[in-house]
Amino acid sequence: MTMKEHTILNEFPEMSERIHTIKRSNLHFARLSEKYDELEHNIHHIQTSGEAYTDAHMEELKKKRLKLRDELFSILQEAA
Repeated sequence: MTMKEHTILNEFPEMSERIHTIKRSNLHFARLSEKYDELEHNIHHIQTSGEAYTDAHMEELKKKRLKLRDELFSILQEAA
C-alpha cells in the first residue's frame, strides 16, 4: 500500500499561496513548517520502510505532528 505524505502543502492545498507567502515573511511559521515536514517525512519513512517501531512511539510522533499542524493552521487563519 502506498502511503501519501502529509506535507503542510498537502494538508492545506487551498492555502498553498498563503503558505508560501507566510514562509517568506514569518520566520516562526517557516521553522514550524520545516519541523512539520521533517516529522512527517520521518513518520512516512518508518511506515513505508518496514523499520521496527512501537505503537507508542508512532503515536507520540503523530501527536507532535498534529500539534504542529494545529499551530500552523492557526497562523494561516490569522493571516487570512
